[in-house]
Formats: sequence, structure tokens, C-alpha cells
Amino acid sequence: MELYLDSANLKEIEEGFKLGFLNGLTTTPTFMQREGITDIDGMIVKLSKMVPVLQIEALGDTAEDVLKEAERQLALGLDPKKTVFKIPVSLEGVRACKLLRSKGYLVNVHLVYTLQQAYMAMHAGATYVCPLVGRLQDQGHDALDLVSQIVSAVDHYGYDTKVMFSSVRTMEHIRNALNLGVHTITVPLKIMKQLTENHFTTVGTDQFIRDTRLMTVRVKEVLNGVNPTIDVNTNLSDAIIKMTEFGFGAITVINSDGSLKGVFTDGDLRRKIQNDGRDVLAKKMGDFEYGTAVSIDSNALLNDAAVVFKSTKVDTILVTENGKPVGMLDIQDLES
Repeated sequence: MELYLDSANLKEIEEGFKLGFLNGLTTTPTFMQREGITDIDGMIVKLSKMVPVLQIEALGDTAEDVLKEAERQLALGLDPKKTVFKIPVSLEGVRACKLLRSKGYLVNVHLVYTLQQAYMAMHAGATYVCPLVGRLQDQGHDALDLVSQIVSAVDHYGYDTKVMFSSVRTMEHIRNALNLGVHTITVPLKIMKQLTENHFTTVGTDQFIRDTRLMTVRVKEVLNGVNPTIDVNTNLSDAIIKMTEFGFGAITVINSDGSLKGVFTDGDLRRKIQNDGRDVLAKKMGDFEYGTAVSIDSNALLNDAAVVFKSTKVDTILVTENGKPVGMLDIQDLES
């Protein structure tokens, strides 16, 4: 099924065709008017250089007028093999279709609302016949049944006409088009951008990214450059301020020679205040006993850190390099 973008917005068109696989662009005078375009010919020429196939309106009161307008547009420098002229269905419209097709021009007979209109377009040799699904549904008609009938007629009678599903309003319309077996669909960018979205796909992709990161990124690569340390002579009240400034729930306490004394956590703070009261705030950090710090080498993988977090049930791990503290790893750093 061919996939066309339906737009006259240059930013949308540039974004859509970056995908690299769209078959072409459909546009209308109404789209151009909404975009504030006044130089229609200039816009048509510009678009023709941006897209593989351009479908544009060819209007006129008679078939001869339509043919004249199509050839006037071609004279602007358009490639007849890459330009499709859109003609509203009518008796003169299908006659114009036959005239253009006899000259080898490509034609989309559109604004189709009935099987009979589609039949006349197909019998006149239309390259495309284009029912407007969204508009039909707005009027309470069974647009999908009409599209199904047109597809069946093309297949049954062997017409060399592609059925274009247009006036797309929802992602469900895309599924409808695929199920009905249409040959072409033209889609607004806002709908097209949703076609690859799915919650379960997003969840799975995020999981793959997280797991890949755990297996390939080293601890030192995610450190934020802050090494929250204080020396043993700092009193507890000042240490609390430093912990807040550093933004960690723990702080590294080092001896005067730079060696590690231990790690003091916000959990330790609560326990000491609970046991010793406010007087503990005046004590120096060297006055406390410290157990073995939960640490990891800066060259370890995040995957190794995840194992440490899980086994120790701590939220912050001391990071060392050659035995010296160089920073803190927070459990949230695994998810960044």
C-alpha cells in the first residue's frame, strides 16, 4: 500500500519526507489557504522538488479547461511522470480524466462519495480514485463499506486504478485501510507520527536501553563530579549542612591523611539523634564508630553496582579509585 503525506505545511513536509520511504504528497487549495500561501504556482514548484510524487488540483469548468490548467502547471517545470492531477468527480471531471489520460498524464479523481462516481472514474481510466472516508463518516455514512465496494469493483473488473483512502482522521483508519486492501493512503503527519507508537513497545524498548546501559557503562561515567567528603574534625551539625549542599543522603568522612574513616548516612543521623539527643550535634565526625563502607570501584560496570544495591539494600554507594573516595553513586543514577 502506497503511503502519501497529506499536507501543505513546509515544516511537516520536510519532517515527513525525512523518513525516506513516503511515496508522495497530496495537497489541496484549502490546505494552502490555511497556511497563508498566496503564490500557489511558486509553492507547487517548490513542493515538486521536495517529494517523489506530487498530487495537485487541476480545476476548470469544462474538461478542456481542466486539461489547459494541467498543461499550464506542467509548463512551470513539473515532471509529468511525477505529477498527479487531482480532479473533482463530475461528468466534465471524468471527461477531463479521459483527456488527460490519453496524453499520458496521471489523474486522481477525488471527492468520491458513491460507488457510481468511483465506477465512472475507473472507466475513464483514472490512475487513482479517492473516497473521503472521514468526511463521509462525519455525514453518517458507512464509508468503510463504500471503500470495500470500490476495492471489490477494481479487483472484479480488472480496472488499472488504485483506490486511495483519504480524509484520515484516526489511527484506526490506517488499520481499516489495510484490512480493506486499498492501494494507497494519504495521511496527515500528526496521525503518521503515531503509527509506530505502542505502550508495550515503549516499555520494552526502555527496558532494553536500561539493561544495555547497565552492561556497558562504568560507574565513573555517571558520577556528577561531586565528591561529598568532610574530615574527621568537622562537627555533626556542619556535616548535616554539607550533606544538604552536596545533595546526597550520605557523606564520606576522611582522616587527616586522606584515608577513609567511614561513610555517614542520613539513617545514621536519625539513629544518633534518637539515641543521644541534640547534644550529639556538637560531636566531631571522628568521634563516631564506622562500619565497613559499602563501596564500589569507579571502573566497575553499573551492572555490578546494581548487584551491590540489591544485596545491601542501601541507596548510596561510596565510589573509590585506587582505594580513595572519588564520589557517591545514588541508586537513581542507574536509571538516568
